[in-house]
Amino acid sequence: MANEKSKRLIFAHSYWDILPALAGVAHFCYLITMFVLFPSLPWWANIILGLIYAVSISWNINSVAHFFIHNVYFKSRFLNRTFSFMQSLTMVFSQTFYDNVHRRHHTGNSDLPDEKGDTVDWLSIYRYGKNGQPENVWAYTFKSFFRDDPAVIFKEIRRRSPSLAWFGVFEIICVIAMVIVGFILNWKFMLFMIPFYYLGNCLSSLNGFYEHYGSNPNVPIAWGVSSYNWLYNVTWFNNGYHAEHHYRPKHHWSKMRELHDQIAAQQKAAGVHVIKWPHALGFLEH
Repeated sequence: MANEKSKRLIFAHSYWDILPALAGVAHFCYLITMFVLFPSLPWWANIILGLIYAVSISWNINSVAHFFIHNVYFKSRFLNRTFSFMQSLTMVFSQTFYDNVHRRHHTGNSDLPDEKGDTVDWLSIYRYGKNGQPENVWAYTFKSFFRDDPAVIFKEIRRRSPSLAWFGVFEIICVIAMVIVGFILNWKFMLFMIPFYYLGNCLSSLNGFYEHYGSNPNVPIAWGVSSYNWLYNVTWFNNGYHAEHHYRPKHHWSKMRELHDQIAAQQKAAGVHVIKWPHALGFLEH
């Protein structure tokens, strides 16, 4: 395996990573294109593009940005930092800070509150629930955007790597600068984008809720909820294999079906919850 990695050009883990890498670049280009075309398009066309952007935020967070956290795409540290920086501008938040929040997510695995009512996982669907039950899906969906604490995230990253923590701050400063320049160049576009940006983050939270609603926080192989909808997994780089992912977080996204086949019997015995819809449409199961 080590010999195979040494022979591979550019990509750290698999040549398949060219797909999410290019998808990330395409998402960045899409945002720039929206900005450039905004003045010349009719209102209905801009609304359609805005809705696509909202969906694409959730798509990026849960696929491109997500799998980049678990297995960086490139051998080169410079390329990985550059990709992280580009992602930050595209998503209008720090990819480095998201990395830390997601690390906590996999430490707690949507855990139940302790005796103090706290959870290891800041994204746990039980964190703001009552009586050991998950939070209401719509409260989780629309409130999660406001719950991150950048200062706490920074301190936690700094304990692990001061240089990485300051790179995250650099990403945030550049994002803020980009927003300011955007308002100077076209304030109407920036105001227009605010609800779509918020909606995109809400859709990501909705997606995250159903990745764990019905899971078993006490059984590792059942920490996540899976969806084997083929279109969802093709377009979201196998994010549907979420129980498998939480069981083996470092397993490469391109090999999730293979992992599923290996542990299918164990999953069935453990009662892993499976839904037929993509996670963002999990409410249709009920």
